[in-house]
Amino acid sequence: MRGRPRHEVAEIFERYLRSQPQGIDVGWSWEKRAVADRILACRTARLGGHIDACDECGYTEISYNSCRNRHCPKCQGSAQAEWLEARQADVLPVPYAHVVFTLPQMLAPLALQNPKVVYDLLLRTVSHTLQDIAHNPKHLGARLGFFAILHTWGQTLIHHPHVHCVVPAGGLAEDGTWRPCRPGFFLPVRVLSRLFRGKFVAGLRSAFGEDRLELHGTLTRYRSSSAFGSLLQEALGTEWVVYAKPPFQAPQHVLKYLARYTHRIALSNHRLLAVDDQTVTFRYKDYRSRRARSLSLPLGEFCRRFLLHVLPKGFVRIRYYGFLAHAGRTRLLARCRLALGQTDSHAHGQSQSDRATESSLDPLRRHTRLCAQCGKAPLRCVEVLARPPPALPLRWPHVAA
Repeated sequence: MRGRPRHEVAEIFERYLRSQPQGIDVGWSWEKRAVADRILACRTARLGGHIDACDECGYTEISYNSCRNRHCPKCQGSAQAEWLEARQADVLPVPYAHVVFTLPQMLAPLALQNPKVVYDLLLRTVSHTLQDIAHNPKHLGARLGFFAILHTWGQTLIHHPHVHCVVPAGGLAEDGTWRPCRPGFFLPVRVLSRLFRGKFVAGLRSAFGEDRLELHGTLTRYRSSSAFGSLLQEALGTEWVVYAKPPFQAPQHVLKYLARYTHRIALSNHRLLAVDDQTVTFRYKDYRSRRARSLSLPLGEFCRRFLLHVLPKGFVRIRYYGFLAHAGRTRLLARCRLALGQTDSHAHGQSQSDRATESSLDPLRRHTRLCAQCGKAPLRCVEVLARPPPALPLRWPHVAA
């Protein structure tokens, strides 16, 4: 188990904002300021908390509340655990494939200026591509079920939009049988790439024709139909990267494997190596050399890169498709298990009713911790610390003097 990180992203935001002259506009949008403010407030007195005490030795401990923002490095552990628990019943006893669809770099600036439109189009295009190819009798001739997870970053925090899909290596045929993929093979990557490219470019062309794209700054040159058409033609002439790992055979490891991707954020606190008033140094993986390296950035550049990956409010980055889509999931999963000879529809996890009962329990009962001092008795909540009223209007930078 990893210990506490030496540095935190909140510390970097605080140092950077302290370094700015009073009242300066740091150039962040309202959404980015709100995310930075939640990260700064996470597990501090600003969000309230509670005092736990040990009845055995009298030890007391103050715990402050989490911000629960999906971009916060400190708040993903419990969200990830809850998500994985809920997905236990969705795992089938078959091999699983991991497929990654990457947006070409020439189109990435469109996503930065139009995140809701372009990221939604990216996820929908990935879904249609996989389902269309799988439904074709030449390739599989069956209905897939999978979930797709949007990531927008590379290891060095650059903007690098891509979608991870974890897919059972097979599907439900129209006659109700389970049709597996060939051993060690999922679907043809070149065919997936070509269809993905065509569908996404068609979707961009439609969004432009419907005036749903904002084109500012360096993108103003694409405001005319001819210039935007030239950009799309250039995109059609490049290779689009679709990567498929060979299906892994052990379904019991699927959820542990998924944990690497579901609630990952752009950079965890554990990757931070050094922070001072000028620079941030963090660890990253160089995929070309397969080695861990370090990168140092000025505070402002680090903050800029981190906040590139703030998603629009309400945007759903984990989506379910095919027989795992919310509409009909229970019925179609039961058909899949029947086709696979597994009659118990919840053989691989708790029932939904069991999980609902557990989630309704008092959180203090579900997360009981033993006393850190004597280790003999559980800590008990003895006082709730009220959350102080927010300062309105919000002053920025929101950092104590």
